[in-house]
Amino acid sequence: MGATASSGIENKNLRMAIIAFGIALAMVALGFASVPLYRMFCQVTGFAGTTQVGTESDAAIAANLAKSAGTPPISIRFDGNTDPGLPWDFAPERTTDTVQIGIRDLAFFTAKNNSSKPITGTATFNVEPEQAAPYFNKIQCFCFTEQTLQPGEEVRMPVLFYVDPAALDDPNMEGVEQITLSYTFHAKPSQDS
Repeated sequence: MGATASSGIENKNLRMAIIAFGIALAMVALGFASVPLYRMFCQVTGFAGTTQVGTESDAAIAANLAKSAGTPPISIRFDGNTDPGLPWDFAPERTTDTVQIGIRDLAFFTAKNNSSKPITGTATFNVEPEQAAPYFNKIQCFCFTEQTLQPGEEVRMPVLFYVDPAALDDPNMEGVEQITLSYTFHAKPSQDS
C-alpha cells in the first residue's frame, strides 16, 4: 500500500508541476504580447490619446462630408519635446493653427541634431483631450518612421492630418475648442548619446 500511495503522490506532484509550468509559460507569453495588444487597442479606440492613421481615401471622404455639411473650424495646438538625453532641438514651426473639421491640413516641425555624431530618433505622440484622439487622423507623419540626423543637421518634418467630422456627432466632444497634438523625440535605444 505504501508504494502505491507513493506513486500516486508522485503523479499528482508531476501533474501539478506541469500545470504550474504551463501557467508560468502562459504568463510570460502574455507579458510579451501585452505591449503589441495594448498598442493595437489604443490605435483602434484612441485610448490614452493615440491618434488614428488615415488614408488619402478616408481624407477625401471626410473632406466631402465637411464641404457638404459646412463643418466648423477647430484650433489645433502643436507641442514638441525631446527626451532629456537627446541632444536635439525639436519644435513646431507654428504652435497653433485653425482648421476646418474634415479638411486636410499640413503642419511642420523642425529638428536639429546638436551633437557631433549622427543620431536616430523616434517620436512618440498623443492627443489631448483624450476624447479627440479617435477623430484625429494622420495621413503622413515623420512619427511613422525613425529619423536620423547627421551632426548639426536641421530638417523640416511634415504632418498631414485631418479631424474626422464624426467628432461633431460625439457628445463627449461637445465644448472641445482646441486639440493638442504633442510629440516627444527619444534617441533610438541601441545608440549612445
